[in-house]
Amino acid sequence: MKPLEWINGNIRFLDQTKLPLEEVFIKTDDVAVLAEAIRHLAIRGAPLIGIAAAYGVALASLQIKKNEVNEVRSYLQSTIDFLASTRPTAVNLFWALKRQRRVLDAWQINSIADLQKRLIDEALLIHQEDFEMCERISSFGVELLPQSCSILTHCNAGALATGGRGTALGIISKAWEDGKLKCVYIDETRPLLQGARLTAWEMKQANIPATLIADNTAAILMKQRKIDAVIVGADRIAINGDVANKVGTYNIAVLAKHHGIPFYAAAPISTIDFQMKTGEDIPIEERDGKEVTEVLGKRIAPEGVAVYSPAFDVTPNELITAIVTDQGIVYPPFSDSLMHLQSQS
Repeated sequence: MKPLEWINGNIRFLDQTKLPLEEVFIKTDDVAVLAEAIRHLAIRGAPLIGIAAAYGVALASLQIKKNEVNEVRSYLQSTIDFLASTRPTAVNLFWALKRQRRVLDAWQINSIADLQKRLIDEALLIHQEDFEMCERISSFGVELLPQSCSILTHCNAGALATGGRGTALGIISKAWEDGKLKCVYIDETRPLLQGARLTAWEMKQANIPATLIADNTAAILMKQRKIDAVIVGADRIAINGDVANKVGTYNIAVLAKHHGIPFYAAAPISTIDFQMKTGEDIPIEERDGKEVTEVLGKRIAPEGVAVYSPAFDVTPNELITAIVTDQGIVYPPFSDSLMHLQSQS
């Protein structure tokens, strides 16, 4: 299952807003369509957003005509700025666009075809690298888990969110392959139900035993000693180890700490923002209130009620047992271990 791929100058992506009821694929060569898909979560997950944005710059380059050479830089820079405006929290978006900007900056004004090839090749490389990063994260993370374990996860950090098998779900699927996993518990993940709609769908596709729970069921499961570890993905990690992830993650981390359960975040190096000192500086996207007051288009709250709908929250580093990256596992104090990781990458 490929949620996003490059096909002969087009992007083909799975519209994740339709899952699990329909598997609808959209094929486009229009950057505006791609940007709208990112903004409205048809394409989602921090690594996959970055991959999609890189492809978006490549798509834009294919629209350039031979007689527009002098306008190439400004046109593609405006495209990069446009794609950067789609989602503010996931740092992978900006990381991938920065890589495409470097390709543009290095281009000598001669061959448009050469620039187009370089941008396409860079996007394909970003995609392949993410696949490989998911494999390494999965291999590192599975070593943290005990035999016959039950894992709780929140939101979706699997194949639908990355260029490979996933980060948090990559570890979970590897644990299943290695015979270490007994069950995965899936938070429904209100308000957009990424756990119920997407993670549960992925687990069914992979034939991995999974149990869906309402978000507010996690505490009683922990009290009953039915959870051995919590594994989540991440949209941005500050240099002190604070982790921004889907709203509700902070709740789980507090519960895990109280019940003495290890809490792991899994993400590639591209998700670490080495310029961000603490999680307090991470911009948190706020979503349309309709995502709270409506479910599948049906209103469930009174007309006109005020809504606060952050898409993410920040889990402070003191609640995190370890961060699993594609370069290895890092432990507290994160300010030291992550800086060491940067020096090696």
